[in-house]
Amino acid sequence: MKQLLTIFAALGLAGAAYADCGKKVASIGELEKYDAVTKALTLKIVDSSDPKEVEAKSAKLTMTPDSKVIAEGDLQALVGKKVTVVSEHGKVDFVILLAAK
Repeated sequence: MKQLLTIFAALGLAGAAYADCGKKVASIGELEKYDAVTKALTLKIVDSSDPKEVEAKSAKLTMTPDSKVIAEGDLQALVGKKVTVVSEHGKVDFVILLAAK
């Protein structure tokens, strides 16, 4: 019985180690700059699902190999334009160009 309980406890702890918080932050703003060397972008926040970003009015995020840009061209071409950025823990998932009014 003790062995069975120990196995279940170990599986429970192992499962928790692989759990992800899953907190995605959606931010809308103007892409101020993009550094291709460090893969960092700076976003001037207009609105965000994270109150800390709204208060700071700026966010510095990092691109990853899995990051996707949903727009024609590269990130350098998006500097100065309005975009939506979906990120998790400062790592970019998506950069989406917003349509002009």
